[in-house]
Amino acid sequence: MAEQQEHDEGGDRMNRRRALTAIGGAGLGAAGVVAASRAAAGATGGSAARTPESARPACVLAPELTEGPYYLDYELFRRDITEHKDGVPLLLRATIVNATTCAPIPNAALDVWHCDALGEYSGYTALGIGGANGGGPGGPGGGTPPPDSPPPSDPSGPPPGGGHVEPTDQLTFLRGVQTSDRHGVVEIRTLFPGWYVGRAIHIHAKVHLGGKAKGGKYAGGHVVHTGQFFFEEKVSAQIAERQPYAINTVHRTTLDEDGIYQGGGSAGLVTLHHTGAPKHGLLATIVVGVDPDATP
Repeated sequence: MAEQQEHDEGGDRMNRRRALTAIGGAGLGAAGVVAASRAAAGATGGSAARTPESARPACVLAPELTEGPYYLDYELFRRDITEHKDGVPLLLRATIVNATTCAPIPNAALDVWHCDALGEYSGYTALGIGGANGGGPGGPGGGTPPPDSPPPSDPSGPPPGGGHVEPTDQLTFLRGVQTSDRHGVVEIRTLFPGWYVGRAIHIHAKVHLGGKAKGGKYAGGHVVHTGQFFFEEKVSAQIAERQPYAINTVHRTTLDEDGIYQGGGSAGLVTLHHTGAPKHGLLATIVVGVDPDATP
């Protein structure tokens, strides 16, 4: 048993090293990888079992937020969802825990989807950069906010429903599912998102329990959480000035202007780790507390 445990922990460390090296290949370098790895180990990951109780993040039930109009149930089981898209590399590391007991949940599936650096979602590229061609599904040209955006005049109001919209293409970039290890940790390699009209920069997420991966897809189980992850303004502003993000001339909605963030989304603010300029790659960590018995 001891030999198996040592092997498992070694495998966990190797997986984290490979993921961080992938970011390092984009410019972090060896020193940056070590620094990011150390920062991440203090937040989440395989070190959770060795972290003093006083240093562990408090676990709370993550708020439910609208899934928005762009969710597609492709459930592609893959760790890297970039599909060679251009942008700042982002390693998303989420720790899924039981919000009541704080115990990590192994084999929890994190399902994420978000727009690319130009503000386009796979499946909806006909909307154009930042949604400018229609401002959102069914909206007139000129920047009408999409269905998952609250009215700008009431940024503190509750998140609206935002009905689903049929896709305009069959692309799949920046969509994928990955399951947590025995520490409840999920890692997905993606890109720092861009923005589209009416919404602050964010990543959509669902947590599934009880299903399994088969044939390159995740199937079965039930959804216990639907939410969104957000990014601090200082970093978002820096990245927005770089290429290819700067191509998007649609107004970038800030966290203060985003009603979904103000209406409960602040709990989804990730912790970012990086060495040097953001263009070299970022590690985003967050703890997601869920109710394992919850149903949609």
